[in-house]
Amino acid sequence: MTQTRDSILDALRALTLPDGGDLVSRDMVRALRIEGEKVSFIIEAETPEAARGMDGVRRAAEQIVSRLPGVDGVSVALTAHGPTQKAPPAAPQGGEPPTLKMGGHMKPQEGSMKPSGVKTIIGIGSGKGGVGKSTVATNLAVALARQGRRVGLLDADIYGPSVPRMMGVNKRPASPDGKTIIPLKNHGVTMMSIGFMLPEEKAVVWRGPMLMGALQQMLTQVEWGELDTLLVDLPPGTGDVAMTLCQKAEVTGAIVVSTPQDVALLDARKALNMFDLLKTPVLGLIENMASYICPNCGHEAHIFGEGGVRSEAEKLGHPFLGALPISLETRIAGDAGTPIAAGEGPMAEAYANLAKRFIEGGLA
Repeated sequence: MTQTRDSILDALRALTLPDGGDLVSRDMVRALRIEGEKVSFIIEAETPEAARGMDGVRRAAEQIVSRLPGVDGVSVALTAHGPTQKAPPAAPQGGEPPTLKMGGHMKPQEGSMKPSGVKTIIGIGSGKGGVGKSTVATNLAVALARQGRRVGLLDADIYGPSVPRMMGVNKRPASPDGKTIIPLKNHGVTMMSIGFMLPEEKAVVWRGPMLMGALQQMLTQVEWGELDTLLVDLPPGTGDVAMTLCQKAEVTGAIVVSTPQDVALLDARKALNMFDLLKTPVLGLIENMASYICPNCGHEAHIFGEGGVRSEAEKLGHPFLGALPISLETRIAGDAGTPIAAGEGPMAEAYANLAKRFIEGGLA
């Protein structure tokens, strides 16, 4: 009898943890691999301190899986999220896990860089910075997760990674072998960012080849698991990262975010042209900061102009996905690490409607 991912997870559900729940219900099983009769996976504890007391759980999980028909060899590693410090053993033989290094030139690779368990990859780009692209990416990811989709978020804006702050995560990803990267999760979203690897105030001073190496690592070395969609928050403009992603990772399509004013639209057209040259379908345009509604009197003002992105979408034949107003609550929520889409209210509803459109269109 050949075991499957589901049958192994079902068996692990029988292992009750001392503090409640089981390995599967608490989402602690990572990097599950089945290679013939060999099975390997990682148990990811919440903290290094918790992991130090879980070697018995690791051994019990190993025994449960080893007793399954058709299994001849089980390897279970134990790891945890946390800062770079003495951590629990990453493998049964003990010792500290190897140091994970990010950056460096891309390594020769045949075939696609698309993660095997990811159904669709959607790039979220903009012609210029400051238009709220990362805000849209994080809130769309959370809105999709709230509607039951398995969502990943890759922060590929390496010079200005804002996903850690906006998603409320301040931990370094674990690596059991110095190569595999265990992504972080919050608000139902699986995520990776170069910002998780560096202090928030530290600048990334890399040339193009190192950016490409980091992108390759975050696509091919991260254990993304099974995802309905992976959203990629691209750097603004038309540089190397967007080009490499579209050429190497089988991107399903791209969204372009812009504010309505002419100066922003000038750069948005360049981003659209880049995706056209790269033969990446444009899934639609989003108009951000479309209007401002005064909280005191209710007056609506179009600070950056009105309808510019909608008109551009119609002129170029691209879908117009919606207009999002300037919202103080959105800014406060993003700074606090709980995206507005995770709550209730008009802005959460706006992102929920946007997510619903993606789901109905078969994109997520």
